[in-house]
Amino acid sequence: MTRRPFVALVVLGVVAAGVTVAGQAAAVDAEEYLVGRGISDITGPAAENGMMGYSKFGQNTSGIQQRLRARAFVMVDRASGERVAYVNADLQSIFQAQHDAVLAKLQAKYGGLYNERNVLLNATHTHSGPGGQSHNLAYNLSILGFQKQAFDATVDGIVEAVVKANDDLKPGSISLGRSQLTNASVNRSRVAFDANPAPDKAAFPQAIDPAVTVLRFQQNGQDVGAINWFATHPTSITNENTLISPDNKGYAAYRWEHDGKGVRYLDDNRNGFVAAFPNTNAGDMSPNLNLRPGSGPTEDPVENDRIIGQRQVDAAEQAYSGPRATITGGIDARMRYVDMSSVQVDPRYTPDGQPHRTCTGVVGVSTLAGSVEDGPGIAIIPEGVTNPFFELLKPFKVDVPPWLISCQSPKAPAVPTGMLQATPDIVPIQLVKLGQFHLVAVPGELTIVAGLRLRRTVAQELNVPLDNVLIQGYANAYSQYVTTPEEYQLQQYEGGSTLFGKYTLPAYQQEFAGLAKALKTGVQVPAGTHPPTPATAELNLQTGVVFDSPPPFKSFGQVLTDAAPAYQVNQTVTVSFVTGHPKNDLHRNGTFLEVQKLTSGQWQRVADDGDWGTTYRWERTGPADSKATITWKADAPGTYRIVHHGDSKAVNGTITPFTGTSRTFSVS
Repeated sequence: MTRRPFVALVVLGVVAAGVTVAGQAAAVDAEEYLVGRGISDITGPAAENGMMGYSKFGQNTSGIQQRLRARAFVMVDRASGERVAYVNADLQSIFQAQHDAVLAKLQAKYGGLYNERNVLLNATHTHSGPGGQSHNLAYNLSILGFQKQAFDATVDGIVEAVVKANDDLKPGSISLGRSQLTNASVNRSRVAFDANPAPDKAAFPQAIDPAVTVLRFQQNGQDVGAINWFATHPTSITNENTLISPDNKGYAAYRWEHDGKGVRYLDDNRNGFVAAFPNTNAGDMSPNLNLRPGSGPTEDPVENDRIIGQRQVDAAEQAYSGPRATITGGIDARMRYVDMSSVQVDPRYTPDGQPHRTCTGVVGVSTLAGSVEDGPGIAIIPEGVTNPFFELLKPFKVDVPPWLISCQSPKAPAVPTGMLQATPDIVPIQLVKLGQFHLVAVPGELTIVAGLRLRRTVAQELNVPLDNVLIQGYANAYSQYVTTPEEYQLQQYEGGSTLFGKYTLPAYQQEFAGLAKALKTGVQVPAGTHPPTPATAELNLQTGVVFDSPPPFKSFGQVLTDAAPAYQVNQTVTVSFVTGHPKNDLHRNGTFLEVQKLTSGQWQRVADDGDWGTTYRWERTGPADSKATITWKADAPGTYRIVHHGDSKAVNGTITPFTGTSRTFSVS
């Protein structure tokens, strides 16, 4: 989550300077593996669906800046037959409910080939997508409940991406490159970072994690894709936005795929390049370099989205094309569920060398405070609140048992979400081995020092170099933040959002050490107890579409505001149409708009609603009538027209597609 509070819980009661390269010389491709890649659309309802990330009531989708996508890679060890399916999705989080539904569909198709152990689902962490996709009430409250249409779009798109990657498997190779990026993130919780011991801080001289880690995939010597890890929040787009956007990481993927490799998402991309930009330990890393929402490098959030995304592309391409180490060795994975409400932590993992325990999830008052960096919260509540009797919250507080207050100390509890099953207590942890490279898949947001300590623990247990162990955040489920005990003590936003108490990180270190030992020795581990489904799992208070009707004397698809006859390059074309509700048909793997160019007497699509230069906006103009406004920044001379694809719902429930077309116009 961003540093925007869970206000909803109260209701419960090489453009970039600083890009450097490091790595080893690449070896000859050995094609030790089978590799496959796939991509699919996961865009949910483009109107009247609460957005996930800022927990802001009334922030509902009203159109599309760019579509959201799931990007999948399947890797198979040809010697052992072991495989891993890796999926990075343009979502705020992967929730347990999504994880379960994806696995159920994969197992219905493939049997036991894909399972909890060898499927790693993770989110980029964009805060500008449709929400309501969790079974835990805390993450659905500001969205007015569980939104099945959004949930199904995500699950179906992820499954499609994995199926494409599986069908694409061919002999290939994987190589590992590294670079550094120092101007795409800033530490938004410096006071907490500074509370850590000097040796930990020394690892991050600028209080950021600059590491860029890239896996390059080839099939029969041909480049087919890349996974590019870098720690920064996709919160360039602020909580004032209501257009669906994959934010800076989604822009980076689009820039490399569409602009760099010529991928066209609405065409047959069976052989298209796939570039995923997942997150790692980004808990205290903000892209807002001036430490204000939407501020830095510029004062324009959309332009910041592009700049921070471009800087990630530049650093990733440098690692991709520079010196690389060939990935060699086996593929394997271990996974199990851990009840984080009751982990007895061994003294080996605690800063004071004493035994401690975790406790059921509690959201702290500081979570409600938020901060100025990515999304301010309740202005009258400051960060760092440690008084459990904070006067301003008394009318809203849910009673917290004294033993839980003591266990969570010095946190000032706001809501015992774990006891209410509003947040999960039982979470999945996973460790994936790709040759000499290892991914520590954590269901939450680790600060950079927390990530460093967990990586050190796993690397030591596996007896591998620290650089070959990477945190994969936002993986398989979501349980908010993980701070170090020292950071937790200050109760900044991240500490208040560390659900399981001061010793959450040491508990994860202990549990991942166990997974690492099992992986190293070849011992399988039981999955453990699956988290229960809360009673409120699919509670929904958001009304659906009743019916659509055009305004008097108008028809669906009719142009309301037409294009001008002529434009110059870089001018914005704007056309509006009578339309129906976008929930009638999500147009997933399709589009609500086309920019068509007249070429040799034929109209050809040159842009759609997944492209950077277009926007699709929807708004109500009456109780049952609405309009769609389409914009396109003209980018080349020619003769064009704008086409809108929509759908109307009749009183009897029948949904009928329609098309509207603007006048023809010229660009010079």
